[in-house]
Amino acid sequence: MRIALGSDHGGLILKEEIKKYLVEKGLEYKDFGTHSTDSCDYPDIALPAAKAVAAGEFDRGILICGTGIGIGIAANKVNGIRAALCHDTFSARASREHNNANILTMGERVIGRGLALDIVDIWIKTEFSGGRHQNRVDKIHQIENK
Repeated sequence: MRIALGSDHGGLILKEEIKKYLVEKGLEYKDFGTHSTDSCDYPDIALPAAKAVAAGEFDRGILICGTGIGIGIAANKVNGIRAALCHDTFSARASREHNNANILTMGERVIGRGLALDIVDIWIKTEFSGGRHQNRVDKIHQIENK
């Protein structure tokens, strides 16, 4: 599995922890930035990462900002992206099983390292259930294409 990874300055520390997890699990990733604590704008990170996921260059993406909200809103503007903000393991599992979320967003200022890594682990390991959920994802695509 290949992961597009990114954060603004508010998510940099958590992104670095997630990198360690990805390496430990033998998962490939590309870091779309940022690489410092200097203030930056989350859409500048979300857009290239989300475009790469939508284009199929990466299987999924993980984006972090201070709350996970802004970077997720920006990512969801890209056609084909289903970014899900998850701060608990139940939502992480459901976002994959039911919504086929292809980008996970989290907020470094909202969640602790341990829980964040548990969420990432569950989100990466969980597959889309399909079935009745596929019809709903298809309807999302129809909305995007109008």
